[in-house]
Amino acid sequence: MFQSWLQLIANSPILAPAKNVEDSLLLRFGVLAMVIVGLVATDVAADTANSIWAVPLSIAGFGWSWWARRQKNIAAKLAIAIGMLMALAIFLGRLTTLNQDSQILLTELLIQLQVLHSFDLPRRKDLGYSMVIALILISVAASFSQTMIFGLFLLIFLAIALPVLVLDYRSRLGLLSPTLKLLRLPWRQWVGLFALILGLGMVVFLLLPRFPGYQIRTLPVSADIQVEGEFDQTRVINPGYVSGRSRGNGGEELANQTFADRGSELPSETFDSNFYYGFNSEIDQTFGLPMVPRELMRVRSQAPGFWRVLAFDQYTGRGWRISRNDEAEVLRRSPWSFRYLLPQQQLSQLTTREVIQTYTIVSEFSNLIPHLYEPRELYFPTREIARDPDGGLRAPVPLPQGLTYSVISQVPVRDRSLLRKAPKINHPLGYQQYLEVPSHLKSRLLALAKELLAKADRPIPEPYEQALYLTQALKQSYALKTDIPELGKDQDLVEAFLFEWRGGYPDHFSSALTLLLRSIGIPSRLVTGLGTGEFNPFTGLYVVRNTDAYALTEAYFPNLGWFLFDPIPGHDLYPATLEVDQTFSVLQQFWQWVTGWLPTPVTGFLGAVFATLETALRKFFDLFSQGLGGVVQGMLILFASIIVVWSLWYALQTWQYRQRLQKLPPIARLYVQMLDGLAQQGLPKRPNQTPWEYARSLQTCNRLDAISQRAIETLTQAYVVWRYGGEQPPLAPLKRALNQLRQQHWRSLQRTIADFRRR
Repeated sequence: MFQSWLQLIANSPILAPAKNVEDSLLLRFGVLAMVIVGLVATDVAADTANSIWAVPLSIAGFGWSWWARRQKNIAAKLAIAIGMLMALAIFLGRLTTLNQDSQILLTELLIQLQVLHSFDLPRRKDLGYSMVIALILISVAASFSQTMIFGLFLLIFLAIALPVLVLDYRSRLGLLSPTLKLLRLPWRQWVGLFALILGLGMVVFLLLPRFPGYQIRTLPVSADIQVEGEFDQTRVINPGYVSGRSRGNGGEELANQTFADRGSELPSETFDSNFYYGFNSEIDQTFGLPMVPRELMRVRSQAPGFWRVLAFDQYTGRGWRISRNDEAEVLRRSPWSFRYLLPQQQLSQLTTREVIQTYTIVSEFSNLIPHLYEPRELYFPTREIARDPDGGLRAPVPLPQGLTYSVISQVPVRDRSLLRKAPKINHPLGYQQYLEVPSHLKSRLLALAKELLAKADRPIPEPYEQALYLTQALKQSYALKTDIPELGKDQDLVEAFLFEWRGGYPDHFSSALTLLLRSIGIPSRLVTGLGTGEFNPFTGLYVVRNTDAYALTEAYFPNLGWFLFDPIPGHDLYPATLEVDQTFSVLQQFWQWVTGWLPTPVTGFLGAVFATLETALRKFFDLFSQGLGGVVQGMLILFASIIVVWSLWYALQTWQYRQRLQKLPPIARLYVQMLDGLAQQGLPKRPNQTPWEYARSLQTCNRLDAISQRAIETLTQAYVVWRYGGEQPPLAPLKRALNQLRQQHWRSLQRTIADFRRR
């Protein structure tokens, strides 16, 4: 009984020797190269080390599968099955502990399965599975990659994949040879095909809509960070406030001291110019040290914006502090998920849109967590975070290099028509700290604000319009300066900026605007963060540097929320925000990048063209919202446009065809017209046929009558005599023969139509 079962298992189709064995060693080498490129690209993009063991094992597996491709390999298949089950068990175990990003875990599982699969590749379809896995790996690398190095791997992958696809196709047809002769296509065809595929891929990437909610909810996040000790939610750590001599030796305590505790003695000796001073619980804006530019983080976002870090409510005369720092709230997430659900801090009557962002820290940063406006969900690798009363997010430890986290924000659409209707705050309960102005400055600031507003062309009673106007007035009336005198002990920074220096550092403008808005009853606070950064159209990432850090003013409008204003000269009135549809934001950013390289007249002309197209498209789509009549008009316009485009395309093709015929000698022109006419009837000439072979093949065709056969013979004979004999037959009989052939085709077509109607 037992022996019969063993015999039955041994003779089963699963364990039988493989049929349709693939013998092409060249195809196997190509598939192996695709897999290796996918493995290495994934490692480089995700900063892992799987290729160190996976590449040599894959090579060994491909070698084994070639050597044993005609054997049963029962033991090997059993070992592969056991290995796959073990890999799945390890994956599930690591997934339950949540010690790493699930995307990386899935990638590692895929690599393990591919290595095991490489030991059993007897058939062409088995190689096809490996090709698919290689494609998945290069796609994973594309999703993880944040630098241009991925472009090199993509080019190598395409250069390998194209010949492999040709080999695979010929293998399916049974035409594959183990030599390289089959790939001897003209190099121009290979280059053209390669450029076409790469160009189409780039176009798809640029045009691909970034719809809100398009991404899955399991967003990228780094491996779990274990934090030792108790989390002090009031602590803000900025490495820049620690001198190089004391860092790492307990000197980081300096980062939490206030300026009152330390005094004002030479802050430059205790500040590192690689960092921005504004990321601390209290800041001194007399710092004028220029930062050494360096890359700080990379952001993948559905929309650009100001990456908010901290908000300050109390002005100190030299800078700002967070007055309610001790009210920061500790938030804890589930041990089974990286996801934090952040409670909503304010309600807004404005329309909001969901914007998903993924941040990767490139160099040393504080323990503050940059994010876009009003975060609702945070995917972060520590078990605890803190949020201060003004929406700033903090981690228990400084954000390390290589950290990745994701944020989902509900960003309000900046609708100026609604914001213009926002009233002044009548009941400042809960907003008193955002209206405080030093008593010795209040009257001077109020007078200056009224003086600036009085210069407007019309009275401006609306708070939002007042904020916009004062923002523009500061840009125009004050200048950026780097040579301002040292602030005296009894001097006030904003007072000196507005009435003595008539300018100052960039952040001084935001401090002045914040107090000016407070003086006319608009709740305001100072916000520090990072500008959008430089968009890389090839990676789809915003590259943010430390020099992109600056301070802005954030003003509150009842029932609508907080909105940023940028009074710094050379900047827009407010940072990038949601005012229009961001569906094609990548294409828009790419266009902005392109226009930066073009002359102004060219960009102006192209801008006018695109503006006209945008207006026409908007009017066209508006028709479909105007009831049945609008829908009918829209459909008629659409059909008419299709007909016009088709007519123009047909006219262009006809013109090009005639131009091509005009370049041919007369007899060759008549012969080509005959071939094209027969091809339209479904009787094309194969490239390997001579003219007489083609003519004889048509003699057995039932679709051609005797007149057509004679016309074909006449034209073919004349062409052969001219082409190979150098004779010049008269053209008149040949033209009559071509006309007879066309007339017979037309009569045949009419008879076919008549027969169809009778049926």
